[in-house]
Amino acid sequence: MANVKGAPKGARTPWQVTRSVWYAMFVREALSRTMGDRMGWFWMVFEPVAFVGIMIAIRGFIRGDRLVANADFIPWLIMGLMGFMLVREGMMRGMGAIDANRALFAYRQVQPVDPVLVRIFLEGALRSFVFLIFIAGGLMLGLDMYPDNAVRALAAWASLWCLGLGLGLVTSVAATMVPEVGKVVSMLSLPLMILSGVIMPLNSLPHWLLEYLMLNPIPHGLETLRLGFFENYKVVHGTSMLYLWLFTFTLITLGLLMHLRFVNRLKAK
Repeated sequence: MANVKGAPKGARTPWQVTRSVWYAMFVREALSRTMGDRMGWFWMVFEPVAFVGIMIAIRGFIRGDRLVANADFIPWLIMGLMGFMLVREGMMRGMGAIDANRALFAYRQVQPVDPVLVRIFLEGALRSFVFLIFIAGGLMLGLDMYPDNAVRALAAWASLWCLGLGLGLVTSVAATMVPEVGKVVSMLSLPLMILSGVIMPLNSLPHWLLEYLMLNPIPHGLETLRLGFFENYKVVHGTSMLYLWLFTFTLITLGLLMHLRFVNRLKAK
């Protein structure tokens, strides 16, 4: 017997089907990400620890802490590094999501956009957990890691997470259709880190150069994240969360449209 809408009783709605697909893929990805490699958790924590350690050693030669106004250099560096990794991993993990889950496209309920969304959500959750470990560890070591404005810090972290989502949606389609795109994006990772003000403060650069560097949306999120932890921190001139969100919404919209437009080609690749 049919209900008012003509669907059989007990039939699941499209949202329920999608939610079930996302849950199953999330469990699959989580097990693969955390249990597939015995050293997975170690490298997830060790990578930023090693990078911070190297930069602290270099600091002894360049005295980068003198260039940071109203913020301790080590926490300042950790905020920038963790925020950048959140964006970078969203972009990088999204690129390989479609090819890694191609066998699942045999089920009509699974679309190419699903593994991308699930992977980026999972990566963001793992990076958030690692960030909390860094905050707790820093506090136990006596570092100034307690946020002065937790709401602002959370908003900036969520903004960077969404920026990684937008980049992941776009690069997942581009890299699947043109494999060379993935190689180019990987090569740009390190220069992007430097140009985003992760290692050295952008305030020390000439104003004419800063105007071009601030076209990059990542520094806007990183500077706001740092401001959430250090209320007297002097952010880079031109920092705007409105610009970051406009850029992010544009990327997410473009990425979803690309998935919709090329869905058949993505499945057939």
